[in-house]
Amino acid sequence: MNDLKTDNFQRPIISLRISITNRCNIHCFYCHHDGIIPQEYEMNSQEIERISLIAKNIGIKKIRLSGGEPLIREDIIDIVRRISKIGFQDVSLTTNGILLEKYALSLKNVGLNRVNVSFDTLNPQTYQFITKSNYLEHVKRGIKKAVQVGLYPVKVNMVVMKGLNHNEIWDMFHFCKEYGVILQIIELLKTESCPDSDFFDEYYYDMKIIEEKLKKKATNIKTRAFMQDRKKYFLEGGEIEVVRPMDNTEFCKNCTRLRITPDGKIKPCLLRNDNLVDLIDPMRNGASNRELEKLFLEAINKRKPYYNGC
Repeated sequence: MNDLKTDNFQRPIISLRISITNRCNIHCFYCHHDGIIPQEYEMNSQEIERISLIAKNIGIKKIRLSGGEPLIREDIIDIVRRISKIGFQDVSLTTNGILLEKYALSLKNVGLNRVNVSFDTLNPQTYQFITKSNYLEHVKRGIKKAVQVGLYPVKVNMVVMKGLNHNEIWDMFHFCKEYGVILQIIELLKTESCPDSDFFDEYYYDMKIIEEKLKKKATNIKTRAFMQDRKKYFLEGGEIEVVRPMDNTEFCKNCTRLRITPDGKIKPCLLRNDNLVDLIDPMRNGASNRELEKLFLEAINKRKPYYNGC
């Protein structure tokens, strides 16, 4: 079974995002844990490998590893090696970049294709405020190392926050041009796993403001249909990709992703935690690959647009 699957709304399921830990070495105040309720739990590398194999069997083309911070797992190289050998079109990883300088070459050597680095500011004081740490220079070196070893493309994920870093977008763009990476600016997101709205109300920045400026400056604009219809703006010497907004019908209409929580549950929707499908308990109780494939299909059939225009 390896044909591309679609859900009941004709959305193809192209990619799987596996959260391999909820642990992290920084504490960003806006973190939404990829829509997953925080808990202390991790699957082992063999379980992650088998889940990835089942995903390949049902037609999923791309795998992204995330956390928490995936690079704090001591077996991260083994995990990437196991997944890469399965034969996906693309294996990628999202990291805060602190340990990237240490691991970039090894990750490349075992089959990682590309990396996204969460990095919101070039200002040391702002970085300390956001992350409660002082690792800014570590992140810069990690980005540089990722480029040097041939991970491609390297993208910087910048969550834009009003009054905090929204005036740094062009500084970050020039930094990315200098390092040879792509800038993704991301709209602040609130999910049910982070119900506190105080920071959201204070820091939310309407990305329409910057998009109007980008339209005037861009030499070309492309729409990525299978990436939630997001826009990519080509500017002189670089690119800016805009990830916004989450809470609308276009985002949901073009969603092609499933997620796996750190405790081994399939999460059909980023914005919901009430329709998860348990995968790890059946696996540990002797379920066959065919039975696990059926659980994936069950999760796919549970998918429906969170924002459907009704």
